[in-house]
Amino acid sequence: MNSATGIVAVATEAGVSVSTVSQVLSGKRPVSSATRTRVEAAIEKLNYRPHPGARSLRSQRTESVALIVPDITNPFYPLVAVGIQDILMPQGYLLSVNDVALPSRSVSETLRHVLARRVDGIVLTTYGCTQADLDLIEQSGTQVVALGQDIGVSGSDYVDVDEAAGIASVVEHLLGNGFRRIAFVGGEREDFTSTLRHSGYRDALLRAGIAAEDELSVFTAFTREGGATGARVLLDLETLPDAIVCANDLIAIGVIDTLRGSGLSIPQDIAVTGYDDIEAAGLITPALTTVDNPAREIGRTSARLLLDRLNGSVDDVTRHVRLSQHLVIRESSTVVTH
Repeated sequence: MNSATGIVAVATEAGVSVSTVSQVLSGKRPVSSATRTRVEAAIEKLNYRPHPGARSLRSQRTESVALIVPDITNPFYPLVAVGIQDILMPQGYLLSVNDVALPSRSVSETLRHVLARRVDGIVLTTYGCTQADLDLIEQSGTQVVALGQDIGVSGSDYVDVDEAAGIASVVEHLLGNGFRRIAFVGGEREDFTSTLRHSGYRDALLRAGIAAEDELSVFTAFTREGGATGARVLLDLETLPDAIVCANDLIAIGVIDTLRGSGLSIPQDIAVTGYDDIEAAGLITPALTTVDNPAREIGRTSARLLLDRLNGSVDDVTRHVRLSQHLVIRESSTVVTH
């Protein structure tokens, strides 16, 4: 579609003026949410793609957004990226995914690299972030949406789920099925997400009148290898747990691999649960009980918040969106028979 002809067609389809379409595309002036929705629907219907070079020259923007993640090999983060693209691509934005797990790539180095490219906005997972990193974002004036927690940067927003409640629902499910000696395998001890999920585990046990024993909490890494490490620590205990709550599905898969390699059956000997509900959770044997963490919707929501900022349609007050989640019960946590 020719760019000049295309914008006229979009305006006609949406029932607005060409200048209004331009305002939606450039973000220079506030546009009502209802009008923006009509224009976006027309853009999608007509498959209109404004020329990125021309848009950048007019708006002094790069038409690019950066997603910074701790480990792109974790299946959760590609789904977040897909959700962001669902919203940004129809608006002509290019998403770059930046993985701080790459060799010799720290969060600080990644941020400097991203900011040097003059991206219009950042969607940030806060794993490994220091106050100096957040100060750098604040000084740059770059629009940012954080995943998981409020980062305290002026004009930033954040999207999360109640991770402690999610893990608590798993523990309550296990307690309801008769499990009592319940262990926890988390990511790094200092990680915010790991801390939240561990607090959900601990608090759920305390509400049931069960002390959270220190030897039953193991902190490692949010990876399959981390799960294997955690399982080996628990296998060395004099009294084994009868269930293991894992801080994500990758950890749970590593735990299951190691337990089965030691001759134990899941869940007959030890039940195992995860968190995130990645695709593999329903494919392994036994299928994994977990918590659905809506990665794609997290991406979509963060992109909508970021677009609002880029379009100048909100003030500097931090906005917080909390998404719902639910327990997914599968074979790895069936009722105990011993």
